[in-house]
Amino acid sequence: MISVDAHRETVTGLLGNAPVISLPLASAAGLVLAEDVRAGVSLPPFDNSAMDGYAVRAEDIAEAPVTLPVAEDIPAGRVDITKLEPGTAHRIMTGAPLPPGADAVVMVEHTDGGVTDVRILRTAVPGAHIRRRGEDVVEGTVALSAGTVLGPAQLGLAAAVGLAEVPVFRPLKVLVVSTGTELVDAPEPLRHGQIYESNSIMLASAIRALGCEAEVVRSVVDDVDEFRAVIEPRLADADLLVTSGGVSAGAYEVVKDALTGQGVEFRKVAMQPGGPQGCGRWNDVPVVTLPGNPVSVLVSFEAFLRPALLAAMGHAGVDRQQVRARLTEAMPSPAGRRQFRRGFYTPSEGEVTGIVGPRGGPGSHLLASFTQANCLIVLPEDVDSVEQGDEVTVLLL
Repeated sequence: MISVDAHRETVTGLLGNAPVISLPLASAAGLVLAEDVRAGVSLPPFDNSAMDGYAVRAEDIAEAPVTLPVAEDIPAGRVDITKLEPGTAHRIMTGAPLPPGADAVVMVEHTDGGVTDVRILRTAVPGAHIRRRGEDVVEGTVALSAGTVLGPAQLGLAAAVGLAEVPVFRPLKVLVVSTGTELVDAPEPLRHGQIYESNSIMLASAIRALGCEAEVVRSVVDDVDEFRAVIEPRLADADLLVTSGGVSAGAYEVVKDALTGQGVEFRKVAMQPGGPQGCGRWNDVPVVTLPGNPVSVLVSFEAFLRPALLAAMGHAGVDRQQVRARLTEAMPSPAGRRQFRRGFYTPSEGEVTGIVGPRGGPGSHLLASFTQANCLIVLPEDVDSVEQGDEVTVLLL
């Protein structure tokens, strides 16, 4: 058997880096910026008012209350700005350009709101309620650095500095294949010995949640020729092939039989659940093969696929948040294997460590208990049991 860490490293190296493409801002949410981008304009691009009020010279209202004639109206968006003459005021709206000659803005609440003449009730210091050009971003400087995940604020900034497109790591295209003659697609009635296919639904949703694209091929029967005939034509459009099922040591292991000798290596990983794994290249397309039991599929996704896909698309933080917690009950663990148990974590107020209890048994078929879990309890290879109250490592899902 090889270690979990060694297999993860192999899978991550198999994917490499996604191609860099330029996308419109509206299509780039959640993706990672591949290159630094510089501001095409300063933010703000001009001195402007931070308030609805009146642009004035501070010295003209030093003896407030005073009354000044209102010479101009300056709404936001006006481009023909007239100079403010001494002894006058311009009514100005939030975001409107500050007129030359003005050095302060008096908020409307500190006036009588006059249109022809305005009575100003308070003094103002130079610079009051003025947003200065470039105080947020200076034209030509780096607005967003390579490696930035493009969320709402980042995309808003990109738009504000004049960008229509950004260079990003392209979302990977993943071909998801679920194998097994026993699998049936709902709502077809089940016959004795058959089960409904669920792995492809789980994998595709998990993959799409990372920002990748997923094409699904469900319920491929355990026949090598059919497997190859169904999958090979689709490889040209895929960055990665992910299969579930057909990789263990028994008979009718279709994935193992079809891909052995084709560039894919099958191995045992020192973990529970999810020991039978495989990875390599088929027709020069990266391949990751997962076991067939549903809990093994989800645990394998968390251990290997999730960090590899995120790393390939430029993410720096690819690991789930890890905390320490005290167990609410004792648990056994297979010696020599890293165990991943579904659990429910509860923070403890005022304490560094929270508490965590298992949900369901260790069986890789117990999918319902996964729906009640919010974490994975990780027990290392050199541990064969833990007791109530022991501290353990927890991965928050």
